[in-house]
Amino acid sequence: MVWKSDTRRDYARNRCGYASSTTDKEWERVLPQLPKEKARGRPRKHDLRRIVDGIFYLLQSGCQWDMLPKDFPPWQTVYRYFRDWRKDGTWERLHDALYRDIRDFEGREESPGFAIVDSQSVKTGPDAREMVGFDAGKKVKGRKRHIVVDTLGMTLKVKVHGADLQDRDGLALACEWLVQRFPFIEKICADGGYQGPVARKNSPRPLEIIKRNQSAFQVLPKRWIVERTLAWLGINRRLAKDYERFAKTAETFIQIAMIKLMTRRLARFIEF
Repeated sequence: MVWKSDTRRDYARNRCGYASSTTDKEWERVLPQLPKEKARGRPRKHDLRRIVDGIFYLLQSGCQWDMLPKDFPPWQTVYRYFRDWRKDGTWERLHDALYRDIRDFEGREESPGFAIVDSQSVKTGPDAREMVGFDAGKKVKGRKRHIVVDTLGMTLKVKVHGADLQDRDGLALACEWLVQRFPFIEKICADGGYQGPVARKNSPRPLEIIKRNQSAFQVLPKRWIVERTLAWLGINRRLAKDYERFAKTAETFIQIAMIKLMTRRLARFIEF
C-alpha cells in the first residue's frame, strides 16, 4: 500500500495520543468478538475500546498495571477485564477469529498443512510464583516460551513453562491438542534441539529437523519464519522479560500481542 495523505489520516493513532491505540478500522475487527453487555445488572460504565486500548498500551509500553495513564479507565477495571476475558476464553476466540480472517486474506485454507516450532528462554521478574527454572544451555533463569506457527508466522499454539524443561520434552506441551484444532498439519519443522527419539515420540506429526550451518551465517529455510515471529513479539516491551506471576498470564499476553498484530494487518489491507 502506498502511503498518501488520506491513508496516513486513516491509520493515524492520535485519537488518544498513543501509538498502541486502535484505529476505527481495527476496532471494527475487534468489537464483534467481545462479550455483549448483559441485559440485567449495572450498565457498563467504561467504553470497551478504552479498555482494550489500555491493555494494548500496557503490552507495548511494558508499564505496570497501576501506572496506566489516567486518561484510561482505572487500572483495576482494565485488569479485571483482562483477567475475566482470559478466564472465559474471549482472548482465545478473538485470536482464532482474526487468524481465520488472516488465512482467508492470504488465500490459504483455514487449517495449515505445515507448522514450525521453536522456544525462547526469558528471565522472570521478582513476582514470578511458578514454573521458574534454569536453562543450562543459555544460562537463563526464568521461563521458556514454546510457540508453534504456520508458514505465515501466525501462532497456532503458545505454551509457557519452566526454562529447565528441555525442548524435546516441552514439545509435548507445545503440541498438545494441536492436531485436534488443526487436523490437516502434515509435518512440523524444528531445529537441532528437537532431534532424537524423545522429540519424535512427543511430536504428533513427523518432524523435519533443520540444523544450523556452523561454517557461516545462513538464513535457514522455514526456520526463519518462527524466528521472525519471536522478533514480532519482542516489539512489545511487556514481553522483553517475563514479568508475570503465573505462566497462564504470560501466555495471554503473547496471544494479545498476536491479536494486535493481526488486527493491524487486516485493517491496513482489507477494505470494510
